[in-house]
Amino acid sequence: MASAFPRSPKLTKGALIQLTEGLIGPVPNVVAFQYNPESVTRKLEPWAPPESSEEPEGEAQSDPQIQPYDPQETLDLTLLFDATDDWEEPDEHPIAAVSGVAHRLAALERMLYPVEEDGGLLGDVVSLISGDASGAVPRSIVPVVLLSFSPGLVMPIRITGYSVEEQAWSPTLYPIRASVSLGVKVLTDRAFPEEGEGAQTGIAAEIARSAYRYTRVQRDLLAAAHMGSGLGNVLSLLPF
Repeated sequence: MASAFPRSPKLTKGALIQLTEGLIGPVPNVVAFQYNPESVTRKLEPWAPPESSEEPEGEAQSDPQIQPYDPQETLDLTLLFDATDDWEEPDEHPIAAVSGVAHRLAALERMLYPVEEDGGLLGDVVSLISGDASGAVPRSIVPVVLLSFSPGLVMPIRITGYSVEEQAWSPTLYPIRASVSLGVKVLTDRAFPEEGEGAQTGIAAEIARSAYRYTRVQRDLLAAAHMGSGLGNVLSLLPF
C-alpha cells in the first residue's frame, strides 16, 4: 500500500554485520534492526599512561598531553524484535512464520562465538553434522563484526555484553517478541594491523580498517565544519 506521505524520507535502518572469511571471500551474516533503538549511549575513555612506582621521586611525570592511541569507545543499545508484522504475510516470511524471531536471535548470538578460520558458519555446521573432530573451533579466532548505524557511523566492534528478554511465544514456544540489550566495544584500526606480528591481510580485516577510518574522517569533517561556522563567536569571546 502506498504511503500517505510519498515525499517522506526513507528510513535508514541500523544493522550488525558479521564478516567471516569463507572459501569465496567474506561471508556476511546481517542482522538488520527491525526498529532503530530509541537511544544509544556512547562513552569515550581517553588513553591514560600506566601507573608506575619505579619512577624516581621528583622526576618529571609523563607529558599529560601525550595520547598515543584513539580513545576507547563503547556503546550500549537496546534492540527490539517482533514477528507480528511478518506473520501477517507468512508467504513472504516463511522462516518467521515458523520460528518467530528465534532466527534473528540465533544470527545475532552467532556473532558472540568463535568461528572456523576457513569456511565460516557453513564450515562450522558441516563439521558439527559430520562429527569431524578436526573441525573443532579454534578459540583464538573471532569474527569481524561491523556496526552500521548511520552513514557517519560504520565501525568494527566486539560485542562485550548481551542479554535478551523474550516477552511472548508461539504455540510451539518460539519467541515472537524479544528485547536485546547490547554492549559493544569499538575496535580501532590498530586491532587489524597490516604489517608486522599479527598482521591481518584478509578482505574482512581490510573492510574493518576502512570502516573505522571512514567514520573517523566523517567525524573530523563534521568537527571542521563546526569550527568554521563558530569562528565569529570565538573572536567575540576573546578579551584581546
